[in-house]
Amino acid sequence: MNSQTWRPKDWKRLLIVPTLILCCVLLASCGPKTGGSAQEEGQALQAAPAGQGDQKEIVENEQGAANSGGQAVDPVMAVRSESSIQATIQEVEGQSVVTNPEAITVIVNKQRGLPEGYEPKDLVEPNVPFSFDGPHEKRMMRKEAAEALEELFAGAEADGIELRAVSGYRSYDRQKVIYETNVRNRGEEAASRVSSTPGNSEHQTGLAMDVSSPSVGNVLEESFGQTVEGKWLAEHASEYGFVIRYLEGAEDRTGYVYEPWHIRYIGTDIAPDLADSVLTVEEYFDETNIKL
Repeated sequence: MNSQTWRPKDWKRLLIVPTLILCCVLLASCGPKTGGSAQEEGQALQAAPAGQGDQKEIVENEQGAANSGGQAVDPVMAVRSESSIQATIQEVEGQSVVTNPEAITVIVNKQRGLPEGYEPKDLVEPNVPFSFDGPHEKRMMRKEAAEALEELFAGAEADGIELRAVSGYRSYDRQKVIYETNVRNRGEEAASRVSSTPGNSEHQTGLAMDVSSPSVGNVLEESFGQTVEGKWLAEHASEYGFVIRYLEGAEDRTGYVYEPWHIRYIGTDIAPDLADSVLTVEEYFDETNIKL
């Protein structure tokens, strides 16, 4: 075998490979340092305390979740009951009698009577102009309703509307006389369309008032609904907690002819919604199922 002659340039070739390796090592050591794995970073963020803004958001989210998705609670619907109309009636000697005669929302009609001998305990006389002079029980209303009537009359006067109170509270005995008189004069069928049997009159609750105006001679007639005063009453009564109890075109549902003069106090929390619904009182409470 022939031996090769060693030349100086061979040393240069031998140094190339180690030099390249050393350069790679140095370049790697100069690169940016990481702060750990992504998992470690996530753990660090979770461990970090929340700021005040974060804490506020957490509290608000928890409150929102506990409040039906953050929706405001309707104060009217908050007093719902499972079956409010049926829950406030009982059978007494074959008659359906209400169990809540003192409630502002009591429903009295042909099928729902008041307890025997019922008389409201808080009857007062509202300070409003009446269509007649002298003392009489029909001047009276329950205190809350009387105060609301005073506000209604004041509102009417401010708008240039002249109203007169005609008939409020009626005792069982007085309603008996009125009904029997109507039966004699009109017959039972016709009488039942314009007056209640004793014990089933809304007037006996002390929450109703018949209203008229001098423009129609203070009489209680359907024509009152077409007067300026009657239209004002229909439009504004609910603002004071009253509704027109026996609506036009609803005789088949209420059992009574249209009475634009008969207003019933039911409270300012319910009356506006009831008036806008164009439902009868019974239909409204049955549909909304508000506690009576």
